[in-house]
Amino acid sequence: MTKKIIAVNAGPRIGWNTDTLINKAARGAESTGAEIEKFDLFRLERYTGCISCFGCKKERFKGHCVRRDGLTPVLDAIREADGLIIGSPNYLSDLTASFHALYERLIFQNLTYNKETPCCNDRPIPVLLIMTSNAPDTMYLNMLKGYAQTLNRFVGPTELFVSGDTLQLKDYSKTDWEWSLFDPEEKMKRRETVFPKECEEVFELGARLFG
Repeated sequence: MTKKIIAVNAGPRIGWNTDTLINKAARGAESTGAEIEKFDLFRLERYTGCISCFGCKKERFKGHCVRRDGLTPVLDAIREADGLIIGSPNYLSDLTASFHALYERLIFQNLTYNKETPCCNDRPIPVLLIMTSNAPDTMYLNMLKGYAQTLNRFVGPTELFVSGDTLQLKDYSKTDWEWSLFDPEEKMKRRETVFPKECEEVFELGARLFG
């Protein structure tokens, strides 16, 4: 039976760091025979995070967010999937607002508030959480481990992949302000030498996790 893997880009820039790594991980899964369905959160119809309506706490909607908007097809697809790849750039020391909206609704629909069975998800799936950042690789690991812990509990076993010190622009000289915090030459050098290796690593990770 062919596995169905959902890939979610929670960043706005198609073809850049986050999107590239998501695609590489997806291609890794695809290389083992998996089928990929991808969503770009910044290109969906309007949606929100959890609105605390508690509709998912009713027995007939157990494990299902009842909010109908742009995130509904994403949540429906993940519920039927065999694996999840989700990536986000780091914005102001955290993941994007789009990631948070999906994260809230993905987790809360499975939270029961029951001591004996706190999670109603009876079909855990492997998750790969990817983060890109212009900061060093290890800078936000504690924050990411917090997300992984919750995803482990309510979605399925989660692995992390971080690409740090990323190239943000093709040409830093074209900005109106001087971005003296960065060394453009070092950024470009890393993009040309380290990033391709990361692409290979995340491809292999996608093949291993979802094959």
